Amino acid sequence: MDFEPRRWQPPADVGLVGPFAVNEDLRPAALWDTTGVGPEDVAIDSAGRAVTGLRDGRIVRFDVTGGRPETIADVGGRPLGIEPAADGDGFVIANADLGLQRLTADGRVEVLANRHRDREFMLTNNAAVARDGTTFFSVSSHRWPLSEYTADILERSATGTLYRLDTNGELDVLVDGLVFANGVALSADESFVLVAELGSYRIHRVWLDGDRAGHTEIFCDNLPGFPDNLNLGNGLFWCAFPRTRDRLLDATLTRPRVRSIIHRLPPRLQPQPSRHGFVVAFDDRGAVHANFQDPTGRVALTTTAIAHGRYLYVGSPSEPTLAVLTLPDRLAR
Repeated sequence: MDFEPRRWQPPADVGLVGPFAVNEDLRPAALWDTTGVGPEDVAIDSAGRAVTGLRDGRIVRFDVTGGRPETIADVGGRPLGIEPAADGDGFVIANADLGLQRLTADGRVEVLANRHRDREFMLTNNAAVARDGTTFFSVSSHRWPLSEYTADILERSATGTLYRLDTNGELDVLVDGLVFANGVALSADESFVLVAELGSYRIHRVWLDGDRAGHTEIFCDNLPGFPDNLNLGNGLFWCAFPRTRDRLLDATLTRPRVRSIIHRLPPRLQPQPSRHGFVVAFDDRGAVHANFQDPTGRVALTTTAIAHGRYLYVGSPSEPTLAVLTLPDRLAR
């Protein structure tokens, strides 16, 4: 496939200052062995247990106290986003390779959606499920698969899309033209849905109810990292950043030819993310309420975070462990 980079002028990076100031508050997290690699996203089931998908296609479930996880299914492909189903029977899974899936409690797997009209989902990423079963989910790219996800970000193909799958099976586009659409989260009252645009350092809000229904606006912009998965937990929206902003990378965004050269380099010679763990919690106005970081790399390449009760569960696409942090009282429920 031809690589066709587009020019973009990113906003100036203000760095890790103010509400995003560097700290080591994430570093003390316990590390739970997943028996695999890459707990990209985490869901909490009705019994309060953490459930995650691994690189080898397995879905594993931990006891509330940790320990060796139980494998509950193998969904094939690469499961990324995972959400409890609205009826409590299993999970909805955003599978990068196979589309949006449903995993039932008895282990059956079915595909809910893997294309829209003539557009195949190349990289299904994250989801949020409403109380009535309506599912909102992101497709990061309609051009590049997960194995070449950096090509989509470098190219800025802007084929990322937020979809809504109604309970009658109707599939609609809510937002398109996104540069690597990623995390999805519904507000507690389901009046709006958020979607992260990783490649443009911002999060969008789509109103679903009221006078502004159908209107899309910027929820937060010019973030100091690449926003990945989004989750609602303990009354806040939790966003994980797998890497902080890179000024050298930003400089290439106005220079398509330079990005074409980078794209042709072997993966080992391309710019690599630092091992800087980074999780932020926002309220429904986009204000920062919590900031947990680990610049030492013990908790690294963070792609998801969800608070449940007294704990924050933090996942990664490449680590063998799930990080579990005891929350301070002000953030616990």
